[in-house]
Amino acid sequence: MIKALSSLRRGGWWRHGFLALLFAFAAAWGAMAQAALPTPGAPDLSARSYVLLDNTTGQTIVEREPDRPVPPASITKLMTAYLAFEALESGDIAMDDEVLVSENAWRMGGSRMFIEAGKTVTIEELLQGMIVQSGNDAATALAEYIGGNERSFVSQMNATAERLGMEETHFENPTGWPAEGHLMSARDIATLLSRLIHEHPDLYRYFRQKSYTYNGIKQYNREKLLFRNDWVDGGKTGHTEEAGYCLATSGARDDMRLIAVVLGTDSDEARNNQAEALLNYGFRHFEAVAVREGGETLASPRVYKGESDEVPVGLDEDLSVLVPKRQSDELTVTLHLDSLLTAPIAAGDRVGSLRVAFDDDTIAEQPVVALEDNPEGGLVKRLTDSLWLWWDE
Repeated sequence: MIKALSSLRRGGWWRHGFLALLFAFAAAWGAMAQAALPTPGAPDLSARSYVLLDNTTGQTIVEREPDRPVPPASITKLMTAYLAFEALESGDIAMDDEVLVSENAWRMGGSRMFIEAGKTVTIEELLQGMIVQSGNDAATALAEYIGGNERSFVSQMNATAERLGMEETHFENPTGWPAEGHLMSARDIATLLSRLIHEHPDLYRYFRQKSYTYNGIKQYNREKLLFRNDWVDGGKTGHTEEAGYCLATSGARDDMRLIAVVLGTDSDEARNNQAEALLNYGFRHFEAVAVREGGETLASPRVYKGESDEVPVGLDEDLSVLVPKRQSDELTVTLHLDSLLTAPIAAGDRVGSLRVAFDDDTIAEQPVVALEDNPEGGLVKRLTDSLWLWWDE
């Protein structure tokens, strides 16, 4: 059972007969009392840095140097894909747009989809060539088309990284080709992949595509976990001598989606094994617990000078948290409301917060908002409530 307390900081409520509100959460996770098992330690990995993130709650399960900026190699193409997806959904570009391949794109070294200078290729073909085949030529052609030129597109990449809160990221190109100052952290990569999945779920399907044939050349997705586990649905690999072997990937099992990022391993096999170990660890030992639904009334606190004496308050979106399995009874949920709410109040106005703690540590906090409008009352009501406020002081 989830323990729940409510703290209503509202001066003078005892004068009007208001009682503190106590939440009672039903025990929805098993009828039999069961002692919580200790959660085993996380896998011992050799990766330079890594992070395992729950995609729904945003909670980090395990990490090593997650904020260390390192060369990301072709994982960079996650941002190129993100900007392409944004352009598609905004209508700036279309899947059937034909892109004239520049000599600059054609000359790109490293992994390629083998487009040819002077010929046209569609946006959809370039996306598959970049995501499935990891083509540097495809990523460059997309950047030139969307940004007008490669340098302008890179500026968009850096502006978007800043907007997404990717504090340890800086791009020099759209491919991940080695360049001084071209860096990302494991946490930033996980943030980017999470946003890509949340915001573009239909286009994310390209990341689980196992092969793509262009110009008569069939290439297989470099992410081997797609071929090992049907619950893995893709991300992006990367490799350069400086970066080592890197992988950002995601998988969904048991109504959970996790994101694993491993950077700086010493082989293709190592990056796949270590990312898989992180994902298996998360699915095996943790579970998501629904705390409260968005739009559900949590309380109806006193409002002064309004048409109504109360306003229903709650969360504007569902709140879930991740906890070790069989330990959900250690959760404590506390409602904090602002003191002396005064009209006018509009639906959506923040009036407090809901905090969730596990083992005395806060693991989630979400704003509590008004669920309905409460405009100002008439003159008599405002004057009467002003007297009550004076008395409460």
